[in-house]
Amino acid sequence: MKGELGEAEQLLHQALRLSQQSENRQAVVYTYSMMANVAFMQGQLDNAEKLYKATMSYLLAGDMKEDDNAILEMSLKLASIYAAQKQHKLALAGYEFCILTLEEKIAKQKDLPEDVLPAEEKANTRLLLGMSLDSYARYLLSINQLPVAQKMYEKALQISSDVQGENHPQTVVLMNDLATVLDAQGHYDEAYSCVKRAAELAKETQHPEEHMVLNNLAAILMHKDFLQAKQVYKEALKQAQQKGDAASVQHIQEELSELAKRRKGSK
Repeated sequence: MKGELGEAEQLLHQALRLSQQSENRQAVVYTYSMMANVAFMQGQLDNAEKLYKATMSYLLAGDMKEDDNAILEMSLKLASIYAAQKQHKLALAGYEFCILTLEEKIAKQKDLPEDVLPAEEKANTRLLLGMSLDSYARYLLSINQLPVAQKMYEKALQISSDVQGENHPQTVVLMNDLATVLDAQGHYDEAYSCVKRAAELAKETQHPEEHMVLNNLAAILMHKDFLQAKQVYKEALKQAQQKGDAASVQHIQEELSELAKRRKGSK
């Protein structure tokens, strides 16, 4: 993957030179945005930030509106860059700009007829809001702002359920994440109910991250049922091994060791 991204970066630099030489503005903008995405995926955050800003400047100079989904998607990536760099004020401002702008946009578009704005476009805007809420919630969870993170996850989950359905992989992930933040606040019954449903859906749909959902279910079960938690951890471990997820295998083995210590201590 790393080698492929490096190769893509070289090709994009060549494409940018050709676009600039031919003064093809549209190609320049597209290449900048692709270079920004590659830098972002490589973890070159400073470079990605500059490239996203350059792309946005080109687009806004070409009369694209500030609330266009393309601008808001890049704004969301900038917010996540600032979050990763622990630039709290910039991250907060970025997330709030994306969420408030999208909420206003959705409210304006709500009653527009299909011939003016297709349903698919409305749905895409709602899904972008869901992505923004999800990203913001993850950041809030990382800085221990748990009640606000819970609200963001609840809103993101509602959007995903409404637009994509309860069985959609992203809905299952959000349900699992909401359970995590509920558990972290000591709302164990709510967390269990949430993660139990996520685990049922993950099994029904053969979700690629079912082992992660089961791991979370087991962690929440540890509060009240050591034996059941152990059984669920073992199933999670088996699936993680089958999928070759080394990081999850190690984590689950550590959790099983912790469970054994707790069980021994409670006797």
